[in-house]
Amino acid sequence: MPYQSRPLSRHTCVVVVLSAALAGACATTAHNPVDPLEGYNRAMFSFNDKLDRAVIKPVAEVYQTVVPDPVRTGVGNVFGNLGDPWIGFNNLLQGKIPDALNDLMRFLVNSTLGFVGVLDIASEMGLSKHDEDFGQTLGAWGVGDGAYFVLPFFGPRTLRDAAALPLDVLGDDVWAIQHVPTRNSMTALRVTHTRSTALGVEKTLDEGTLDKYVYVRDFYLEQRRYKVFDGNPPRVYEDFNGDEGALLMPQTAADTAARAAVERLELYGVGNRLLVSAGPSVNESER
Repeated sequence: MPYQSRPLSRHTCVVVVLSAALAGACATTAHNPVDPLEGYNRAMFSFNDKLDRAVIKPVAEVYQTVVPDPVRTGVGNVFGNLGDPWIGFNNLLQGKIPDALNDLMRFLVNSTLGFVGVLDIASEMGLSKHDEDFGQTLGAWGVGDGAYFVLPFFGPRTLRDAAALPLDVLGDDVWAIQHVPTRNSMTALRVTHTRSTALGVEKTLDEGTLDKYVYVRDFYLEQRRYKVFDGNPPRVYEDFNGDEGALLMPQTAADTAARAAVERLELYGVGNRLLVSAGPSVNESER
């Protein structure tokens, strides 16, 4: 039978595109040891940025304009409350029992007295909001970061965090909703709400940095270091002369921003955007 060409399925096209991008990334010369896939990462960063500007950002702008501030605060509180059980479980896995109990109490208090999390009563009671995921748990267990890696839609990761992502998804109470329309609607609302908290950030980023990709990469990597070590990462030294006496690496703008972001429970999760929550600050001395 003569060969007849068939149109490629959407899934096949995606696989082909990603494979080509990865092949191109492997062929490029790495300029940074933590970013050996820079060619691929820059391409994916650009894709995420264009998707954000074309779809996610405009929807977030409408959401911010139409929805009143108190309602948006309640929406953020609900999603924050839904995340507390998984945060508590990761604190438990890391051996931070008091923090895990704190997260459990937050969920119970806000789910009852806070009307299913609409009100953040727990914070008013002094129960601190934490930010943990399975990538941080692996880091606390001694698993190294691995190379920097930009995922489509999810944005910046390391190979360790990318490997942990499926478990974070399984532990997500929103993704666990069995009713597909409800799950999709909740996911869309969360993405829109989270993006709305960062409206205006891109202007500062575009105007204040020569290379936005490099700044976001360095910011993310420093942010993750601070999170894994609960705000107290070990000092990093670099030996410039090949001697045992090493020089302390200078603190960069991304390093300073990352420390401040962790203190404000910095979140990420919409493309390349690095989003700051409006929640209470973390008292790292209690962690």
